[in-house]
Parts: sequence; structure tokens; C-alpha cells
Amino acid sequence: MKIALSAISLIFSSAVTASPVVPKLSSRALPSLASTAFVSPLASKSFPLSSSSSSSSSSSSSSSPAIGLNMSPLPECPTIPLRDGTPHHAIGFGTYKVGYIPPSSSAAASASAPASSEPLRTATECIADALKVGYRFFECAEFYNNEAEVGKAIKESGIDREKLFLCSKVWTTTIEKGEEAIRSRLDQTLADLGTDYLDLYLIHWPVPTHHISAYKTLEKLKSEGKIRNIGVSNYVVEDYKELLDSGITVKPAVNQIEINPFLYRKNTIEYFQKENVVLQSYRSLRDGKAMDHPSLKAIAESHGKTPAQILGRWCIQHGFVYIPKSVKLERMKENAEVFDFELTEKEMQELDNLTTPEALENFKALYQKCVNRDTTKDGTMEGVKMDITID
Repeated sequence: MKIALSAISLIFSSAVTASPVVPKLSSRALPSLASTAFVSPLASKSFPLSSSSSSSSSSSSSSSPAIGLNMSPLPECPTIPLRDGTPHHAIGFGTYKVGYIPPSSSAAASASAPASSEPLRTATECIADALKVGYRFFECAEFYNNEAEVGKAIKESGIDREKLFLCSKVWTTTIEKGEEAIRSRLDQTLADLGTDYLDLYLIHWPVPTHHISAYKTLEKLKSEGKIRNIGVSNYVVEDYKELLDSGITVKPAVNQIEINPFLYRKNTIEYFQKENVVLQSYRSLRDGKAMDHPSLKAIAESHGKTPAQILGRWCIQHGFVYIPKSVKLERMKENAEVFDFELTEKEMQELDNLTTPEALENFKALYQKCVNRDTTKDGTMEGVKMDITID
């Protein structure tokens, strides 16, 4: 079932029963949000809205008259309903490597990583900019080691907690230590972010022999009111089935996995969508490593857009939660401007087919390396699933 956005409310109705297939957003049902959904709080409160028309979309699409609305300077962005009806923002701001590079991250571990000539901005500075642009969903994590700075920016912004959607993830080391460590970590996350609840809390990696008990701890924390929704991250189909077979009482609302045209695992995605699990896409922009790809550049040129905006729009049209990240204000704005055009079916298919067999094998190797990452089993294959769905 495709859920249309009202041009007046700009949000999905949370009263609609969630479909087993994640809804795809169509720009024909959307006003142009490039200049309205993510704007400076200093902007005027009056925005002219008109239905968007892609520069290369179907000629049968007609324009609607402009609509004058008195809107808040920080209007709501489109949302996707979770399985309990909770509205989840369709676009968010990722905080990984914002103000801090985790020691075991690939960038920190790579001796060949290019050094930046620019000073590292603090997470507080970056989040303050993101809030000014209009982002309201923030994807955080214990591993990112910057939640206190994120919380500081939120506090200084003066924005009501109810207008935010805050997500965090519990790291492998804490998962391995068990329930008390998870409880303690959540309390620290809540204190750092300056809130008494999270909208969403995720298991960061399916740590062998530990992720099921960790998830059941999240179930308890949800029942206690500290978490509104719970979910998982980096789970393959086999991890999810293992979780279901363990007797959990609350199915995951979300699975956060890498999704972009260069790692588009169609069978995995179809499985989770049928399970009514909303998919958050990390590395939506592939860390900026594919912006010169000929197909991407050609499609971007045809729409008068940037390659990053094409990648973002591809996520939106597939119904994935799009989580771009940048430490630069102009890029934050650019990344958010994905609602005023539409990719054609041919363009979507072209992007869908950019994933290579090599990319799938690389994904498998990374998964098997990371499920034990930073735990006492780090560097071993102990408990690691060897036969997994990779496509």
C-alpha cells in the first residue's frame, strides 16, 4: 500500500495501519520541500508551496497551482510509520565520526586515510548547524562517543523534545557484558542526550551468543518506558530469524543496514519489508566514494541535481529511511534537498543494478569481521555465521 502525503500536513498519517511493504514516497504527492522542509529558523514563516515536477520525469505529470501556507520555520518532514504506528522521520542526520573518530573505525585504522587540512569541528557545532537546517531525527550510538556533545547542542537549541526523534545503539562490548551493563549504558545515553526516553534503541551488531539476551533486555527497558521503540542494526536474515525463534515478545521495528545503489541487497531488503521492518539506510551516500560514477553523474546532470541528491532520492523512493551525514553546513542543506524531484523508473532500475558480486562478497567479509568487533572474541570467527544471505 502506498501512503500519500498531504500537501498541507507534510506528514504521513500515523493512524494508517502499517503496510507489510514500506511505503515509497512519490514527489507527485509532495510539495517541493527543498526550500521548506529544511530551512533556517531565521527564514520567513510564509512559504509558497507547489507540486514538484522533475526535469526529466513523465510528461503526463501536471503542475498544481502554488499554495500559500503560513508554516512554522521548522515544519515537519515526511514520516514513515513503524509497526506500532509511531511516525519515523524519513530523513535524519547521522552522527558517526562527527567530532570524534572511534579508535576501531576503518578511518582510524587505515594508515592510508588522507589527512584533512581542516580542523575537526566539534559534534556540538555540527549538530547545532543540523538543527538550524531543520533536521529533527538524529542517529546516535554508544560507539560514536559524542552523545554528550549532541545533547549539548540540542539543549542550547531550545527545541522541544517532542519535536525530535532520537535513536541510539548499544555497542558490542556492552552487549557482551549483559543486562546490567546495557541498563547502565542506556542511563548514560539518556543523561548525555538530556532526555528521559529514546524514540528508538538498537542492537548495534548481532554479537554471537549475546545479541538475543541483549534484545530481551531492550524489551524490558521498553516496558519500563525508557525506550519507545526497539530494533536492530546490521542483522542479516539469519540473525533476525534466530531472534524470532528465541521467543521475543516485541518484534524489531527497524533494521539499520548499509543501503545504497552500490550495496543493494534485494532479497534481504524484500524479506525485511515483508516482515514490516522499516529499513534505515546508513552509508546512504557511500561515504562520498561514488560521486564520480558515470551513471550517477549522468542522472544528476539530467535533473540539475548533485550525485549526493540522486543517492538520497533513490533511498526515499525505495521507502528507506535516509541518513546522510556531513560536518559542513552547505552539504547538510544539499543532502536534504531530495523532495522536489522524482527519478524515473528507468533511472531507478539503472541505479538498482549497480551492485556487483564483488560488493556482496565484501559485505559478507565485513559482517563476519564486525559481529565480534571489540569484544573478547575480536579477531576470531567464534560463533560467527558462515552461511548467510548476502544478496
